[in-house]
Amino acid sequence: MTSRGGWEITPQELHALHAKGEHPVLVDVRRHDEVEAAAIAGAVHIPLDELGERVGELDPAQETVVFCHHGVRSLAATAFLRQQGFAKVQSLAGGIDRWSVLIDPSVPRYG
Repeated sequence: MTSRGGWEITPQELHALHAKGEHPVLVDVRRHDEVEAAAIAGAVHIPLDELGERVGELDPAQETVVFCHHGVRSLAATAFLRQQGFAKVQSLAGGIDRWSVLIDPSVPRYG
């Protein structure tokens, strides 16, 4: 994963991984209504307030990228997952909003 060891990955770095055929697990920690407004195809949806009870659904050995709307909640989720032994987890810097602006304008932007 780009920026190994770093807590964040930029949309451009994630896009470059996809272009090379690398596909980390994407975990969307936003609320249900936010996912209805905009989503990244293939992402696993585990709202932040459910992450503690659902962490067992994720594999700590997998490269993982967590995202939210702007990157604040996903950083909290990244910290939590690292405490749980996930060494290969990063937060998507700027969240789905920045992804939409820089990489995929077909992903709707919202409030």
